[in-house]
Amino acid sequence: MYEFDGDEQFYVDLDREETVWGLQEFSTVYAFDAQEALPYIVSLKNNLRALIQRHNVTQVPSEPPEVAVFPKNPVELGQPNVLICHIDRFFPPVLNVTWLRNGQLVTEGTSETVFLPSTELRFHKFHYLTFVPTAEDVYDCKVEHWGLGEPRLSHWEVQESVQVTETMETAVCALGLVVGLVGITIGSVLIVRALLQP
Repeated sequence: MYEFDGDEQFYVDLDREETVWGLQEFSTVYAFDAQEALPYIVSLKNNLRALIQRHNVTQVPSEPPEVAVFPKNPVELGQPNVLICHIDRFFPPVLNVTWLRNGQLVTEGTSETVFLPSTELRFHKFHYLTFVPTAEDVYDCKVEHWGLGEPRLSHWEVQESVQVTETMETAVCALGLVVGLVGITIGSVLIVRALLQP
């Protein structure tokens, strides 16, 4: 993977032996031939395998992930949106992530990123679910990782927001205006009375 300024530009898919661009626009500006890189990657893998065999290395402990689920855009009932499951700060980069709607497995409309490097030699990853929000549906992002004793469910459902109607806004504004005018009138009367008393 190659990144610039913290953003992934491309990576090489070793199974398909091709370059995968983060945005297609990058491929018009930059060029990277995955075929030329393959011999170097094979050499690096062989060197790594030899180093592992020659040295007694204890296994690094697993770091459990932090999971958060949130919508891409502000939620409007009946309007298509995308749920994002952000899995962060975990090691090793091995995960099993599934989406659940009302406790049932969802397979359509899902996508994911590759494992992305994070701080302190950990990783993070995004999983996406395209959905149409309704008041009845609840969604869970189920994450399984070696660092977790049991799968972690991160829950999301439509939050009922209390929206103030225009009539209520107008009434509050009018009430504020009336209270202000009454205050000015009473204040003026009290000041005039105080000035007239000997």
